[in-house]
Amino acid sequence: MATATTEGIKISVEAIYQKEFSNPNLHHFVFTYKVTIENRNPFTIQLLRRKWEIYDVTETVKLVEGEGVVGQQPVLEPGNSHTYLSGCTIRSGMGKMKGEFYVEKLNDGKLLTVTIPEFQLIANIFNN
Repeated sequence: MATATTEGIKISVEAIYQKEFSNPNLHHFVFTYKVTIENRNPFTIQLLRRKWEIYDVTETVKLVEGEGVVGQQPVLEPGNSHTYLSGCTIRSGMGKMKGEFYVEKLNDGKLLTVTIPEFQLIANIFNN
C-alpha cells in the first residue's frame, strides 16, 4: 500500500490486478484500486477534483481529470475518512499511477493540492 500525507490529508492507495477481466493476449490488463482519504486536520474539507497520471511500460501515459471521485465530492469532517474503489486498464502488464486531489477548506475557502502517492500496477498472471 502506498501512502502520502499533504496538508494534513493522508491518502492511501492499494491496487489489485483483476485477472478474470483481463486478456493478456489482447494487451488488456485490468486493475482496481482502493483509495482512502483521511482528514487529519481540525477543519472540514471537501474533495472537488482529481487528476490521475496512468503510466504503462509501453511509454503510454494517460491523463484523467474530472470532478470528484466516482461521482461524489465527499465532505470530510476532522478525523473522518472516505474510501472508494475505482479501476483502470493498461496495455501491458506493468505500469504505475499517481496524481493529485484538489480539496477546499470549507472554513475559509482555501484550495489545497493533495498528493496521491505513486503506486505500481503489476499483473500477477500466474498466481491470481
